[in-house]
Amino acid sequence: MESAKRILVTGGAGFIGSHLIDRLLDMNHDVLCVDNLYTGTKRNFEKHLQNPRFDFLRHDITQPLFVEVDEIYNLACPASPIHYQNDPVQTTKTSVHGAINVLGLAKRLKCKILQASTSEVYGDPVEHPQTENYWGNVNPIGPRSCYDEGKRCAETLFFDYHRQHQLRIKVARIFNTYGPRMHLEDGRVVSNFVVQSLRNQSVTIYGDGSQTRAFCFVDDLVDGLIALMESPDEITGPINLGNPDELTIHQIADKIRNMCGSHAPISFKELPGDDPRQRCPDIREAKTQLGWTPHTNLEEGLETTIQYFRSVLRLETSEGFDG
Repeated sequence: MESAKRILVTGGAGFIGSHLIDRLLDMNHDVLCVDNLYTGTKRNFEKHLQNPRFDFLRHDITQPLFVEVDEIYNLACPASPIHYQNDPVQTTKTSVHGAINVLGLAKRLKCKILQASTSEVYGDPVEHPQTENYWGNVNPIGPRSCYDEGKRCAETLFFDYHRQHQLRIKVARIFNTYGPRMHLEDGRVVSNFVVQSLRNQSVTIYGDGSQTRAFCFVDDLVDGLIALMESPDEITGPINLGNPDELTIHQIADKIRNMCGSHAPISFKELPGDDPRQRCPDIREAKTQLGWTPHTNLEEGLETTIQYFRSVLRLETSEGFDG
């Protein structure tokens, strides 16, 4: 059995980061969670506060970080359009300056580092499904560019540090992920549809609903991140991590409404600028190199997610909780 490590998770108070921390602690590692709490919340890790193997540091990774760790997972960056477009300059700084700071830390410590990149690096793709060798179709000056281009630049930095300084890197391109602890008001498809359905509000679809997505349950995604980090050093990525089962936005809206027992109608609004028409991962590299494939079916994952949001909305009603 591999010996315990001290592992840094930036963005560890967020949706995916907090699930990753749960798993790393279950594996008997020591974990340092670093987060500025811009979109993350202490509620996501409060159960670990008495655990001597868990530490939390409130810090913005656009500023240098001086800690001692054995591995780094860099997940720090707001991931929903509502949040990353609220302060686009800071979003770009988080991806670019943040990458420089954590890469500098990894270089000093001579430790392995994983970058949580995104399927957004493919932009509005003309290749479908998306493979890792597709360079993408990204608008460099649009409303989503702070996130898309910030993540693309972060990937560049990771590979330049790898080539120039022989740094051990891993780059994961994360596709749409859902599950418990998604932010109540993050504006993303699954959380929006679930919350609107549970409140019996009309479900909002942007565009005509024919655009496609593929949704991966967070537990499967965490499996993939850990499998990539633990893979041999020659496997650097980028590697797509996501569920290749594609469906339209209208289909996912109907499924969630039915599972929530909602009878409210669907309302259609104008599609935001640069919103991709289709997004689906080709995961052959993950299967071949990592032996990874998602195994949670959509109904099972949605049921767990719906139960989580039911509890959050009950808490919101009783305590004024805002997600």
